[in-house]
Amino acid sequence: MDVGMMMIFTTYGWENCADDRAWNEDIRLARIAADSGFDCLWSAEHHFNDYSFVPDNLALMAHLTALCPDIDVGTAAVILPWHDPLRVAENAAVVDLLSKGRLRFGMGRGLARREFNAFRVAMDESRARFDEAAPMIVNALRTGFIEGDGKFYKQPRTEIRPRPKYSFDGRIYAVASSEDSVDSAAKLGAHQVMFADRPWEMRLPMIERGRELHRKYHGTEPPHVMLTEFCVCGTDLAKTEEEARQYQGKFVESNFYHYEFLGEHFKTVKGYDSYQQKAEIARKGGLDGAVTGFMKAASWGTPDKILRGLEERRKLLGDFELNVSFRFGGTPYQVSERGLKLFAKEVLPVLKSWGTKATAKAAE
Repeated sequence: MDVGMMMIFTTYGWENCADDRAWNEDIRLARIAADSGFDCLWSAEHHFNDYSFVPDNLALMAHLTALCPDIDVGTAAVILPWHDPLRVAENAAVVDLLSKGRLRFGMGRGLARREFNAFRVAMDESRARFDEAAPMIVNALRTGFIEGDGKFYKQPRTEIRPRPKYSFDGRIYAVASSEDSVDSAAKLGAHQVMFADRPWEMRLPMIERGRELHRKYHGTEPPHVMLTEFCVCGTDLAKTEEEARQYQGKFVESNFYHYEFLGEHFKTVKGYDSYQQKAEIARKGGLDGAVTGFMKAASWGTPDKILRGLEERRKLLGDFELNVSFRFGGTPYQVSERGLKLFAKEVLPVLKSWGTKATAKAAE
């Protein structure tokens, strides 16, 4: 199994935590992960708010590719409606050249109204902007030229310099939860990226739909879906359950706040029907109900409990890639580092053996 570490860069849940401290501590965790056998370092893109602040995750990955030369780096994701496709393609090509083909390029369309408003981009346009920009960028990274003649991006045919040197086959990812996003990801041939925010039984239909659409569009087996989640790992089960309820709960609270899930605006914003359903669930169950659902999806507890949970998830969903965050929702650095190191020591080797067994079986 391919296992990465997700960096959030947040101060939500901490009192008097300076931005530079949050960044320094997340990068310290990244260096530990890189030295502990993880396959990739990932980061989201978010702006303006203590929920998460990584305004340019490709720039961050350029730094990490030099700091950690033996691990892949990935964007989960670059939010395309907030960028010019030409600049995204150029910047991705630079990071991939510097990293010698270690960039996993992930894209998304964005969800937070406050971020769209600040960029002066209408949320109603996010689906159309993504569907126009994404294939332009993917084709540019594969061919070395970008062009487009859509509603939003009238791009003359232009060569990307430095020229892309390494094949991006298998290295394209797209955040996909709604039916439209799953369809877009399948058309791109991308790994479908989902976040652990509700029981996985609720996610299964969209995962299976994505696999079905990939086979329809490409006639090949789909790449593994990547599941991004938020983990509290320790040796004391009762203590880690208490920590998980506190820190995963605080992360859910920050999620509610940043995305305004208790608001009514998803009813009127085009292309966000699936999030309107999530908002309705949030209003009915409240924060406590959301935290309970989150804890059913995410990993917490002893290494043995976490492994058993991931085994059950694999039985339900089939093979997947995993992307784990250890620092979120006010988790103290010491708890994050403890969880990361224990996960790397006792969980990661078992997960790696799953991949080896699957490969060996396929080769027979």
